[in-house]
Amino acid sequence: MERGVPVEELTSGASGRIIPVFRNIRRSVPSPASLLRLLLFLHALAMWFLLFIRRRSPISWRSMAASASSRRRTGVGTWSAAAEEEDVLRRRALAERVEMVPLSEEGGREVACRCGTFLFMGPRRTALYCRSWLPASGDLRGILVIIHGLNEHSGRYSHFAKQLMACNFGVYAMDWIGHGGSDGLHGYVPSLDYVVEDTGKFLEKINSENPGVPCFLFGHSTGGAVVLKAASYPHIKAMVEGIILTSPALRVKPAHPIVGAVAPIFSLVLPKFQFKGANKRGIPVSRDPAAMSAKYSDPLVYTRPIRVRTGHEILRISSYLLQNMKSITVPFFVLHGTADRVTDPLASQDLYNVAASRHKDIKLYEGFLHDLLFEPERDEVGGDIINWMLKMLQLQNM
Repeated sequence: MERGVPVEELTSGASGRIIPVFRNIRRSVPSPASLLRLLLFLHALAMWFLLFIRRRSPISWRSMAASASSRRRTGVGTWSAAAEEEDVLRRRALAERVEMVPLSEEGGREVACRCGTFLFMGPRRTALYCRSWLPASGDLRGILVIIHGLNEHSGRYSHFAKQLMACNFGVYAMDWIGHGGSDGLHGYVPSLDYVVEDTGKFLEKINSENPGVPCFLFGHSTGGAVVLKAASYPHIKAMVEGIILTSPALRVKPAHPIVGAVAPIFSLVLPKFQFKGANKRGIPVSRDPAAMSAKYSDPLVYTRPIRVRTGHEILRISSYLLQNMKSITVPFFVLHGTADRVTDPLASQDLYNVAASRHKDIKLYEGFLHDLLFEPERDEVGGDIINWMLKMLQLQNM
């Protein structure tokens, strides 16, 4: 694979929308040094202004903070708590209507299963929408826990779940905060560490309800970054036989260095702001036109401009993983398409090369795009994942 493959800057999951608005800005930037001086000046001015307000009226400052915390902001206005709750209920109703087991080509269901949905209360008392797919009969070979990618939701993985059930694997999946049928402003992730923590608690719940059943953790795109960070913690690593990462977001860079410098400031000041100028149709993530159409017409897939805090969180977790790749010891299987322009396949190769894991595998699919499980060869990709889990179970029994 050549190093010249173009990668869309600072994108992940369903879109190419994180930072493209800054491309117009960088055309007018005279030099990085000048921008750095301007940044330092603006930062000092902002800090002075905040300090001035606090000294003049500490009571009004606290009331402003309380008022701000009670509002839900978007890029075009404010959302009250009631409006946000109404939107969550609307999305949850939509999530309930998602077909859990897709129909076969003949019109009937090929796999008998016990499927359902439920709400899981996360560590911050956030209601997270979850799904389960379990074969109707027979002992489970194992369980796969799915953590979806940015802007999508767990219901999109029903075809993969059906393929797993046919091989006697059970499947559980969880919608992130602000995604699918879960609580939170749609498309807003206050911290990806919250998602990491939610993943760990969700895994604990599944293990407690299925004692003795081997468990694997799967993450796609930014969900892959979440899974990789989660599995770096010993208590989570101890609960899984291995992790599977498809198109993980491991090397995400801003369009210009100055963006990385100002992102933390904007993330604090305007965390829920949306960039209207970045509201462009995403770059292709699948070579299957039907899969592309289904994704971008799905009302549960967030297709509006990305929120500032969410974009900053992707930068932050990517930076953390790049600095800690060598310390990864969990068994893993990383899969990536060589034509992926959303996340970098070379970063997946680097993970494979430097990680300390005793058991690690990689597969690069020539010419495939970002959403590997929604490519025309989705069953091949799913089969590769199942075969890897079977291999890990065999090693466990040796």
